[in-house]
Amino acid sequence: MKYQKLKIIFGFLIAILIFAFLFLIFRDDNAQAGTLDDFAKCLTDKNVTMYGAAWCSHCQNQKNLFGEAFTYINYVECPNDPQKCLVAGIESYPTWLMPNKEKLAGEQKLQTLSEKTECELPKK
Repeated sequence: MKYQKLKIIFGFLIAILIFAFLFLIFRDDNAQAGTLDDFAKCLTDKNVTMYGAAWCSHCQNQKNLFGEAFTYINYVECPNDPQKCLVAGIESYPTWLMPNKEKLAGEQKLQTLSEKTECELPKK
């Protein structure tokens, strides 16, 4: 009987530890995404634009990197506005166009965008 109670208590403690671990993992990811709003707004303020297409998996990865903060990014959906993309000289997706007309083709790390624009990334 005593051994049975210990098994139940031990199982309960393991379950609590698992839930606490999962909570910490997901809380950190969501906290980072929420703090990217200011970074995304800074990119927009500096006239940085991302060109892409909804069907492009690399564009989806780039958008997911920002999470909900991507709503603040200047974004051109090239299939919906091909003239803008032709004028900007977009040859692949995604492409980030910097204010100095430099093009960054392919998925970009947040750190790279920060260095190119002097927009500060949030501190962890």
